[in-house]
Amino acid sequence: MAAKFEPKEPVNLDPPKNDPISVEELAKATGDDGGKCYVAIKGKVYDVTGNKAYQPGGSYHVFAGKDASRALAKVSTKEEDVRPEWQDLPENEKKVLDDWVTYFSKRYNVVGRVEGASNME
Repeated sequence: MAAKFEPKEPVNLDPPKNDPISVEELAKATGDDGGKCYVAIKGKVYDVTGNKAYQPGGSYHVFAGKDASRALAKVSTKEEDVRPEWQDLPENEKKVLDDWVTYFSKRYNVVGRVEGASNME
């Protein structure tokens, strides 16, 4: 079943980093003006700069510069759902979130972790 998350084209990823990234620094990584674009899930920060969907005008830009754990678990692009808290969600949504973590980890470099994150596991 894990094969369903494999990218169509092989992706060469760097070793994951554990560098602390402040919430303020994350908030600046929205892809605006051609800059970096990051999305955090469960406190891990992924570099999604190369994916147009997360860039300004893209369908997932709402996640850029934020920890989108709750929204991903709920399969939602509503601004009010884009927040780090996920622990109170039902088991089926937690499973969806774990699937997103697997999906992102096979496609995007982990560039750090959100400093002070309380939503890691």
